Amino acid sequence: MIITRKSLAQEVAEKITAQVEGGIYNSGEKLPVEADLMKIFGVGRSTIREAIKIMSNSGLLRVQQGLGTFVEDHANRKETIVERLKRAKSPEVDEVRQLLEVKIAEKAALHRTQADLKKIRRHLEERNTAALTNSLRECIDADIAFHTAIAIASKSEILADLYKTVADHLKNWFLSVYNTTEDFKTTYSLHKKLYEAIEAKDAKKAWEIAAKIIQH
Repeated sequence: MIITRKSLAQEVAEKITAQVEGGIYNSGEKLPVEADLMKIFGVGRSTIREAIKIMSNSGLLRVQQGLGTFVEDHANRKETIVERLKRAKSPEVDEVRQLLEVKIAEKAALHRTQADLKKIRRHLEERNTAALTNSLRECIDADIAFHTAIAIASKSEILADLYKTVADHLKNWFLSVYNTTEDFKTTYSLHKKLYEAIEAKDAKKAWEIAAKIIQH
């Protein structure tokens, strides 16, 4: 697992964002000057400038040369995909997941490596073991890991990142929807066939099987 550390600028950006969301700074209000922000957060000028750049790119702040940095009107703010997913209803998030699964299955069949197949197979076996022992939480974790491994095998960074972002919001909903692992037992054969289609590099079949899986 690769752990990506946040930069100091990202941490400062998150703190300022929290202050804006907490009402410390309101829409249209001017932020303190750089020197004051440096003292508040205990960082250098370059860190403050990078943090402001991050927030400006997200639409939270507006920099006006010669005037200062202002909190952007919330109505004009560009909402990130992560923020949008946070306020989306679980069925809406699941719908996006289903659409992604068909495409990543197709692309995984074309681009998977032996290392990818090993990971996909391992998660498939973990999913089946958990289903057979009615270990619901472990089964859901393995199911998400299985499809995430397929997303990574697609070799499309955008699709993989989108899928992982969506999947992060699904676990609790799955736990509220499923009381047992019966549905996971029922769909095991389809998931196995999906793995086999990807292994055989049969993109058309992988697409078709993934489409059948999302209908269950």
